[in-house]
Amino acid sequence: MQVSVESTGNIERKLSIVIPAGQVDGEVETRLKSMRGRVKIDGFRPGKVPMSVVSQQYGDSVYQEVVGELFQSTFYEAAEQEKLKVAGMPKIEATVLEPGKDLEYNATFDIYPVFEIADISKMEVKEPAVKLAAADVNEMIETLRKQQQEWKEVKRAAKKGDLLVIDFNGKVDGEEFEGGAAQDFSVELGAGRMLGDFEDALKGMKSGAEKETDVTFPEDYPEDTLKGKTAQFTLNVKTVSEPELPELNEEFIKKFGVEDGTEKSFKAEIKANMQREADQRVKSSVKQSVMEGLHELHEIDLPSSLVEEEVKQVRSEMQQNSQGADMSSLPDDMFKDQASRRVKLGLIVGEIITKNKLEKDQAKVDAMLNSLAESYEDPQALIEYYRSDQQAMQTIEAAVMEEMIVDWVLEKAKVKSEAVKFTELMNKQA
Repeated sequence: MQVSVESTGNIERKLSIVIPAGQVDGEVETRLKSMRGRVKIDGFRPGKVPMSVVSQQYGDSVYQEVVGELFQSTFYEAAEQEKLKVAGMPKIEATVLEPGKDLEYNATFDIYPVFEIADISKMEVKEPAVKLAAADVNEMIETLRKQQQEWKEVKRAAKKGDLLVIDFNGKVDGEEFEGGAAQDFSVELGAGRMLGDFEDALKGMKSGAEKETDVTFPEDYPEDTLKGKTAQFTLNVKTVSEPELPELNEEFIKKFGVEDGTEKSFKAEIKANMQREADQRVKSSVKQSVMEGLHELHEIDLPSSLVEEEVKQVRSEMQQNSQGADMSSLPDDMFKDQASRRVKLGLIVGEIITKNKLEKDQAKVDAMLNSLAESYEDPQALIEYYRSDQQAMQTIEAAVMEEMIVDWVLEKAKVKSEAVKFTELMNKQA
């Protein structure tokens, strides 16, 4: 096999490979001979078909099969011979493809980029600092009460926070439009789910009241036919209800697993849960800051084939999270930025692991698995499931390795602590 290599870009290479005709034809002949005893051709007894007939009948397909296999095997053999670290799949173009002649082809591909890890001391990592206050705990308790609120019908005029059941019918230029009418429709005033003009018109109305009002659709409304248009709505209020929060009593508290039912124990439990959640969010925020810093600190030529493969992965993930929406027709460019970022970070993280000889820490893997299991009803069952499933365990091991990368960066980077409120941290992460 003859091999020559050409640099066609920073990380693009082209291998020109020549495979002797004897090697190709010899493999073709061997396969045709092995077929002779199996093939069935009209006019010949099994095993008695002349080689010339077998070759005439199957020669082309066997040749193509052998060539395809040789493309793959000889390419990787040649790449190893030339000490090239191939990134992704090559694009192969045959230049001589004819039985009896040397097989010649070109393989164009990217190699993994060679780069140095940048000076991490120049990186600034932002670390949120959260100190839970009594007001934060009380606010969380109010949120829990609102989640279990009930609605009590009232006869007064509707105001912000009330739940109305209404019928409505809308027209634009005297014509009804799709989605412009409904019966027994629930509207929570102040929730922001309806247009402002629509909610404003309902304020002050009582059950049994009817009103006609104008509602103007904004210029950026998603339905093109309604952008900037003014519709005339007939509103009929059937009921007005106000929220009724459950009392903070023993019955309510025990619903959350606080057995003694006391407010003191309840607040302590809530605070502990909030602290655990805050710690997780802080860890997530720091990791995000580290990854952003690594991304910004490095300039790397990205292998196009790796980006193309990652585009497929991003599209697939979006498809799974799209609740049935078809993503197949969307252009690749829509996913390219995210895919490129993933590939770049993957290369950087891989280089850090290699250069610093970071290895899996089994103790940390066990600790993370135990921590994950603590929140489950049967922790041991979850641990046994992970340990029996190699793919599941790999997710834990990958998460531990990410933490080790973050710790490595934090030892060298400038860490800037920023005081934030609990709700600010939660909203930022959301």
